[in-house]
Amino acid sequence: MDAIKVQPLVVNYKTLEEFKRFKEYGNQELSMLEDLQNNIIENNSTSPFFGIYYGSALIARMSLYKVPSKYNYYFEPRDEYLELWKLEVLPDYQKQGYGEMLVEFAKGYRLPIKTNPRVNSHGFWERMGFDKLSYDMERDLGENPLGWRPTGVEEQNAS
Repeated sequence: MDAIKVQPLVVNYKTLEEFKRFKEYGNQELSMLEDLQNNIIENNSTSPFFGIYYGSALIARMSLYKVPSKYNYYFEPRDEYLELWKLEVLPDYQKQGYGEMLVEFAKGYRLPIKTNPRVNSHGFWERMGFDKLSYDMERDLGENPLGWRPTGVEEQNAS
């Protein structure tokens, strides 16, 4: 079997079918279905989706978007950052380090990362070095963002 690693997911209908195996498939907040459908152009298009395969089965996934500096209301200096969304590991593969592999992959970009955690997932994010960002009612619209910052990056003061 090939080494297990995080890899970009090809944007095509096969990936769309693989997403149906995930628990949160159909959940509006977490389903990547709509994002994937919007990104299906051709197999070599740049994909914001990353995953881990065990054999030929997709067992973990996330989306990772690079946000331009002009939309950075979270980190100082106001450079680009990553927004990590929809991280999910299939139930049979949870608590085996696959979620951590995805987050460590994202940290490898050495850019600040913002995420909006699912209910009951704060412990995971804290173990991964994320902390609560100051809440700003206009900016966050009911979300409770968490952030990870590489050395030299601070939280921007909420205005």
